[in-house]
Amino acid sequence: MAIRYRNEEQIRATPFHPRLFGTHCAITSEHYLAANAGADILKAGGNAVDAAVAAAFVEGVLNPHQHTLCGECPMLIQMADRNQPVVINGNTMAPAAANVDAYLQRGLNDVPDVGILAAGVPAAFGALTVALENFGTLSLAEICHTALKLARDGFPVHCGLLNMADFGVLENATRFRQDWPNTAEIYLPQGNVPSPGQLLQNPALADLLQTLVSTEKKASGTREKGIEAARSEFYRGDIATEIARHSKERDGFLARSDLEAFETQVERAVSVNFEHFEVFKCGPWNQGPVLLQALSILKNLSLRSMRHNQADYLHTVIEAVKLAFADREQWYADPKHVNVPIASLLDDAYGKMRAELIDSRRANAEVRPGDPFEGKPLLPAEKRVGGKSWGHGTVHVDAIDRDGNMVSATPSGAWLKSSEVVKALGVPLGNRLMTFYLAPDNHPNIVAPHKQPRTTISPTLVYRSGKPWMVYGSMGGDQQDQWMLQFLMNRTVFDMTIAESIEAPKFSSQNAPGFFSPHERVPNHVNLERRIGESVVADLENRGHEVNIVPDWSEGFLLAIERDADTGVLEAGYDPRGAKGDVFPAAAYCW
Repeated sequence: MAIRYRNEEQIRATPFHPRLFGTHCAITSEHYLAANAGADILKAGGNAVDAAVAAAFVEGVLNPHQHTLCGECPMLIQMADRNQPVVINGNTMAPAAANVDAYLQRGLNDVPDVGILAAGVPAAFGALTVALENFGTLSLAEICHTALKLARDGFPVHCGLLNMADFGVLENATRFRQDWPNTAEIYLPQGNVPSPGQLLQNPALADLLQTLVSTEKKASGTREKGIEAARSEFYRGDIATEIARHSKERDGFLARSDLEAFETQVERAVSVNFEHFEVFKCGPWNQGPVLLQALSILKNLSLRSMRHNQADYLHTVIEAVKLAFADREQWYADPKHVNVPIASLLDDAYGKMRAELIDSRRANAEVRPGDPFEGKPLLPAEKRVGGKSWGHGTVHVDAIDRDGNMVSATPSGAWLKSSEVVKALGVPLGNRLMTFYLAPDNHPNIVAPHKQPRTTISPTLVYRSGKPWMVYGSMGGDQQDQWMLQFLMNRTVFDMTIAESIEAPKFSSQNAPGFFSPHERVPNHVNLERRIGESVVADLENRGHEVNIVPDWSEGFLLAIERDADTGVLEAGYDPRGAKGDVFPAAAYCW
């Protein structure tokens, strides 16, 4: 029988990954073995929270160049029997000794982006166990089984762990050998960079997980009491002592009393409506509301009259992103320490005023925050905090179960290049304090004792027509919510499939100051994947954009799952950019 081949145009338009459908459960993660661990939990009867937590633990073993257990993990959770999602505030907290003078006295003008002085309280374990205790169904022992086994018996090294630019073992091997022997002991066996597929063991991490599981088993009472006991061991027991010892030996700020004072909070999500969708994000300690602000601006503009990824559309979205990110710089901070006008920032009237600032023919290079306190579209220049890099360093996990429970989680931080591994734990401490400022005094994100730094790690949950619909997210620092915004526009405005929405070419603007030290900005600079085309680039440049053509498959590392509330049919997707960029081997399962 003759084979009929599709033409080249049809082949180019077809996504790399197939559409993945199911009727029971779905899970996505940035490593296929993490997704597999979550799938095992779901198939054994666990719910979406159990699965997401299990996958996150495995991510911390397999993708340590992006996240380990002493990092952070913000989460959005929608339980099927509740009418609103909740946020697990998985952000770190500054030590009591961390203040502006403490850094200045050490001759620093910025919080370092590497080393012990950037380390806050480990938050990921607290977030994962609070989620498991309050919304899961299984024990910590059941959840940690796969992560513990991989750490103890060994896991095959993937190419991203070795080769990722800036973050991989290969580029950091010299530092590990010369300065961080505890890291070298695990990740440079016999002093050598491992090969792809070579087994690596992390016995200290296995012992840490075993200690936590044993503590749980020894606790009397309910499942919840056991998980609480394990968390107490981490923050108030011998593990806290080891973390404090490691910090003190390196002249750090982090002390045992900081871990004892730390509590993971369950919070309300913030949201905006866009057409018949409601999009939920974490609060203003997180950059997530920047996506909501962009939606609040874009809903006032005629997006549906524009062609996808043509100059009019891209210019409009880029300029909306600039305005939203300017407010992020001016106003976002830990709301327990700063009066953040989040309701006004997300108000429709404020978004409409901000939309009117966009010149359809000209790019604007300023950082232009609004004045939500006074209800004005622009804050006077003399009141703006301004700013003077952009980067990756995160994983993501999504899960939806047979009952419609949903989780979007973004584990990040305590990656291998952040700090030396704590010898007794097998993982490094984080470096999220680098997002703090030391000046000016009125900056909302200035460092202070027990304050949470602003963070880029930003899960997303979406309702459609009043019903829970989709969870999604990405790695990518300041770019995360830009890529997530474009994905959402692709899926909602342009009616693309999940796979098409993920794989469509994307951009990222660098006009606003970056969250990471030294908080640099590049006015009117925008990275654009080459596939968007030369004529579009020329048009954007004529409008004043400084376009930097970047390789295809480099902008965006998205994962997503959606569930049709009427039929129960699930669809999942994952980004080929993770594998193409030698970052991580993402995967999605649906059944």
